[in-house]
Amino acid sequence: MSAFSQAFLVTWLTAGIRLGGPVLLAALGETFAERSGILNLGIEGILLLGALASYLTSIHTGSLWLPLLAAMASGLAASLFLAWMYVTVRASQVVVGLVFNVLALGIAATVYRRTLAHASAGPIAMFQAVHIPWLSDLPILGPTIFSQTLPLYLTLVLVAVAHFALFHTRFGVGLRAAGENPRAADAAGVSVPRMRYFGTLLSGAAAGLAGGYLVLAQIGLFRDSIVAGQGFIALGIVIFGRWSPWKAALAAMVFGTCDALQLSLQLLGTHLPEDLLLSIPYVVTILAISGIFGGRDARPAALTVPYLKDA
Repeated sequence: MSAFSQAFLVTWLTAGIRLGGPVLLAALGETFAERSGILNLGIEGILLLGALASYLTSIHTGSLWLPLLAAMASGLAASLFLAWMYVTVRASQVVVGLVFNVLALGIAATVYRRTLAHASAGPIAMFQAVHIPWLSDLPILGPTIFSQTLPLYLTLVLVAVAHFALFHTRFGVGLRAAGENPRAADAAGVSVPRMRYFGTLLSGAAAGLAGGYLVLAQIGLFRDSIVAGQGFIALGIVIFGRWSPWKAALAAMVFGTCDALQLSLQLLGTHLPEDLLLSIPYVVTILAISGIFGGRDARPAALTVPYLKDA
């Protein structure tokens, strides 16, 4: 392999894994929500609110970790409202999620402009790449996997934690039962509303963190358009990953490398239309959601179905 082609491969894969981190984090949380029977379409808006909360907290504190906590807190607050609408009110999950995204965009734009109308809104401190000794010196894999930021490493750890929680704990069994057969779960003593609240709250906390990840580990700024549909891509990753954390991780890396492809091809000086390259991850998302890859067969049986105990 020539030095030029190796440099292209390393640049492409490194950027792909980095870009896949936030959508993987959001997809992990959404997996819990959908496993409980809740389709939380509002994660696009929660990502935006998490990004704003982390940016404002960073400006006022200069910290790296407090903004992540603020992003998670904003996600929890937003998802508590959504869980109330989904579970207690039993409103349409699709309508509520989509309307919430519009509401979140308005809230973020208003708060950003009012808060920073007379203050500096420049770049903030960001997480830097952490090179793991020995492993980061490996050819190709070293800079690609072992020279990333702490939020990415923590996200990869959370993949294992999410898998264990879903498939090897009593909580995971109850959560999946609520999404597959809520009537039988109820008869077995599982509180379906409680499990669905937990699923939605975990989804919101992860989406808020993903917004903070975007600001603190990738961009260093806040703009209304910062999320750019990554919440919807996370929804596609859940389907593409068949509601499994490990498969979702693989799917997120595929989406990330698709997203990074246009950056790497620009470095090569190709003359392919930029808009065409930018559309690749979104086209893959549409294909994933359409069920072409067989995801429909694996979805929870009671997904989006409201549950009323006395009905």
